[in-house]
Amino acid sequence: MPSLIDMRRRIRSVKNTQQITKAMKMVSAAKLRRAQSRVLASRPYGALLKKVLANVAAAAPGNGDGDESDALLARRAEGRILLVVVTSDKGLAGAFNANLIKGAQHFMAERADSAVQLELIGRKGRDFFRKRRAAISGEHVGLAGKAAYGDTAAIARRAADLYRKQEIDAVYLLYNEFKSVSSQKLTVERVLPVEMPEQAASVDYIFDTPPGEMLAELLPRYVEVEFYRALLESTASEHAARMMAMEAATSNAGEMIEKLTLFMNRVRQASITKEIIEVVSGAASGE
Repeated sequence: MPSLIDMRRRIRSVKNTQQITKAMKMVSAAKLRRAQSRVLASRPYGALLKKVLANVAAAAPGNGDGDESDALLARRAEGRILLVVVTSDKGLAGAFNANLIKGAQHFMAERADSAVQLELIGRKGRDFFRKRRAAISGEHVGLAGKAAYGDTAAIARRAADLYRKQEIDAVYLLYNEFKSVSSQKLTVERVLPVEMPEQAASVDYIFDTPPGEMLAELLPRYVEVEFYRALLESTASEHAARMMAMEAATSNAGEMIEKLTLFMNRVRQASITKEIIEVVSGAASGE
């Protein structure tokens, strides 16, 4: 049976851990509010860009001139695939990174006949797949903290260039989509070739620039926005997952403190009872 000193040390250690997890929860909650506002602000822009893209595509002449828009719309057999996996740079976020890594492994297993290259955003995914000597096309660490459009746009432009040169046949995004504080959805989205959205209604635009040229300008921008939005969704999901994990850890620490305190009181009571019995026994034997 452990001594009272050992029990007090263990309770003090658990209390210190509880203070750390509680502080981490508060930090994640503050970061989540900012990340959530950025996600909610980016969604209407992405939806409107898709709508404009559909209307411009409807007004553009038929594809087949071999321009830039044709290159990003061209469909080919997916023999070479670029999978962009967006993980976090830090852990202590529950199953956030584990689900993404499992999703990437499942994606590659389903497409065993294709050559899948990985574009890894985030330290956790990079470390995992580097140790397993996976085919890595690029590594990007530290983007989630600043979530700058220029950084993700550079990755998107590189992927688009590879697609135009026919070095890859498809580009997929794998990330956690933010649904709510307690819910994140593992999402696999094909970005290239660009899936043209259905035109909801005919819009009579007056074009200063020919629709074909405008479509060629909008398609790369659409790809860049999808990459940036995936990073924003992943960042918000990461903070939500870490906040929930730290809340659960704080609660579990509280329960452990209660159990240890109860056990310590029982040990102390047993020790006091033993001392009383020894005193009484000694007094009785003295008589």
